[in-house]
Amino acid sequence: MAGPALKIERLTREGFAAFGDVIELEGAKHFAINGGTTERFHDLATVDLGPEGGRTLVNVFRGQPRQLPYEVKMLERHPLGSQAFIPLKTTPYLVVVAPAGELDVSKMRAFVSDGWQGVNYARGVWHHPLLALDEVSDFVVVDRGGDGHNCDEQDLPGVYLLTQAELDAVQGAQKAA
Repeated sequence: MAGPALKIERLTREGFAAFGDVIELEGAKHFAINGGTTERFHDLATVDLGPEGGRTLVNVFRGQPRQLPYEVKMLERHPLGSQAFIPLKTTPYLVVVAPAGELDVSKMRAFVSDGWQGVNYARGVWHHPLLALDEVSDFVVVDRGGDGHNCDEQDLPGVYLLTQAELDAVQGAQKAA
């Protein structure tokens, strides 16, 4: 049986700050390089490999689109390092997170990207696996490789819904702004 619908929020740096970084060009430090032929958007996320060492992995994840309503039944976390998702298309996608530490579903939040924004989950932040919308979507993913167990999964005590009505409400507000 499905539980409550999660309110979906517009993804912003301020709203997501407790969970990591929003990777976007707007408001980012930038400057010209390569003789003025390239604009460098600098230091967009903090890659955290944790105190135990490790190495940086650069991957491509191909996410299959999820249909709404979607039942959120579990979250995962990476206790040894951060994990960044950078979309290769402009298709919006959903992000569900909860603060690091013991999983507290009362603090779970849902965000929708504008399609260009990426996210960098801070080490230990609970999050749902990739939630592509509308079409198959590719993401460059930067995370930690190396020794140690770096993925914990936890089933939720109930089911939480991501609904089209919640998505439409936030996307309608974005278009009106």
